[in-house]
This record gives sequence, structure tokens and C-alpha cells, in this order.
Amino acid sequence: MPKDLRDGASVHWIELGDESGAPALALHCALAHSGAWGGLAKALGGRLSIIAPDMPGHGQSADWDGPESGDFHDNVTGIAETFLEDGMTLIGHSFGATVALRLAETHPDKIRRVILIEPVLFAAARESAPKLFAERREAARPMMEALEHDDPETAARAFTGTWGVGRSWHDMNDRARRQIMRQMRIVQNTETALTWDGAGLLHDGRLEACTMPVLFVRGEQTEPILAEIHATLMSRLPDAREAVIEGAGHMSPITAPDAVGQAIAAFLDES
Repeated sequence: MPKDLRDGASVHWIELGDESGAPALALHCALAHSGAWGGLAKALGGRLSIIAPDMPGHGQSADWDGPESGDFHDNVTGIAETFLEDGMTLIGHSFGATVALRLAETHPDKIRRVILIEPVLFAAARESAPKLFAERREAARPMMEALEHDDPETAARAFTGTWGVGRSWHDMNDRARRQIMRQMRIVQNTETALTWDGAGLLHDGRLEACTMPVLFVRGEQTEPILAEIHATLMSRLPDAREAVIEGAGHMSPITAPDAVGQAIAAFLDES
């Protein structure tokens, strides 16, 4: 389990799959860690040789320094860029999927294919699904207000209730609850990138220039806005398709790794 300075941050990562497989970089969702990819890597067998880093403030990587270190999306992107190599497969989930999309846009020469599992780029639905966009903003309001009033526990309860793996707040141990509460400042910082496209992922021509094959994976029971995000992004990407995981929610790589693995394996075979 290596650990090194990457783009100025102390970053921990793990290596999964088989070293003889195609090179891949896997970027986890907010509040998770690199180990979240274990079930999916097992389901894929030796098809991929996966590097899975912990984002700052997650897993065994160093804590995030806060807004004074810059935008969190920029920070994670800078770290991820240090792992890129030619012919790489990108895999990202939720927040991590938005970073994977950004890497595909900025380094298309290095990327062989991309797998995006529910990228939470809410800005993509702002024009195509304004009602869902407004509903999402309203649903997030209690969390954002709690953060503005320095109440990370209320914010954490709200966030995990919508985007978690289905465990109630009371079912988590004290250590897990404290960690999530610390990470709420990271969630707060991602608002600009995810809701208002602060990184410019939707700017004219950027998606259209991503000519590599792209697979979107979505849980059948996820938040409705994710279907709209997928549809908007797929309409602009030249070579995109979608797999829907029956009975799964937003956390399908963790809760349904075998089904997600089957969808990805089929994509790997054809791309």
C-alpha cells in the first residue's frame, strides 16, 4: 500500500486486480476510500490493473488543508493526473466520476476508455431538467444551512441519508460518524464544481472532443436527477452508452459489485 507526495499532498493508494491487466485508475466517491473498489475489482478478475488512490481527507491520505489550499475538485484532479499513463482506463464513482470526466477532457491522448458511475455533475441537469435541478437544490438546503451554521452533524445526517449506502446514522460507530462530520467541509467546497460547473466541464466543445468509448453506469433506484445528468452528457459525447443496474441505488459499486462488474466487463470486451 504505497504512500507518497502527489501534487504536493501526501497520498495513499492501493493496487487491485492483476498487474498483467490493462492499466486503470479508479476514483472513489466522497466520504469513501480506495478500499471501496475491492468488490468490483474482484468481480472483474484480472481484466484490469487498478490504481485506487485515497482522496485528501479520505482513507489513509493526509487531511485536506481546507479552502486555503484551493478548490477540492482542482486538488483531486491534480493528484489524479500524476497517476495517468498511456492507454489508461478511467473509472470514477459519484464525485470521483466528475474528476474522471475532467481527466478525459484534458488528457484524451492518454485515455483508452472511461467508466462513469453516476457522476454528480448536477449542473448538467440545470437546463435539461430545471424542475429536478431545483428539487435537488431544495433537498440540499438543510445540509448547506447546517454547514453555514457550523453544525456538521446535522449536515452529515442529511448527506448520508440521501447519498449513503443505506445505513442509518445511529448504526454507524462513533469513529465513522466523526470522520464523516470532518469531511462535510469537503462536501461544502465541492458545491461550485458540481452544481455550477466551476471546472468548466460543460463548456462548448469539451465533451464533444472526448472521442474515446464511455460507459455510464446507473443504479435503477438512484436519485432521479442522475438519469438526466447521464442523458445530457451522453447526448454530447460521441461514443457513449449506459448500463442500468437492476435494484441498485447510488452506491452500486459497493452494494452490487458483481452486477456492476458484469456491465463493465461487457464494455471492456467491446472497447
